[in-house]
Amino acid sequence: MIYALDSNIISYLVDNNKQIISQARDICSNGGSIVIPPMVYYEVLRGFRHRRSPKKESAFFHTCSMFPVGKMNIDTWEKAADIYGKSRKTGRVIDDGDILIAAFCVTNGYTLVTNNEKHFKGIEGLAIENWC
Repeated sequence: MIYALDSNIISYLVDNNKQIISQARDICSNGGSIVIPPMVYYEVLRGFRHRRSPKKESAFFHTCSMFPVGKMNIDTWEKAADIYGKSRKTGRVIDDGDILIAAFCVTNGYTLVTNNEKHFKGIEGLAIENWC
């Protein structure tokens, strides 16, 4: 199984959260894989650059050296447009960043690991786990 990490989970890794580190190690040692969605890469890096946190930025790059940053293709963008359209029809507003993360996971068959389940609830085809 391949897991995609949301921004909050990456932040926990950067902050050396033992529970999240242990879960990631267990996944990798049992044949699973972990990937960082490109939108998450952007969200995390912009936050560290805004706050001017060179130590955390360095820890983030170390995390990215262990887990690859995925790529978005046309299928992902089309899925994102579908998610946006469906959410607007139901009156639910989902942040564009969350839509892109969800679309990346759905089109690649990845399970999203997040501590913000409510942001992604109800997105068709999206598998979610919370390691917190």
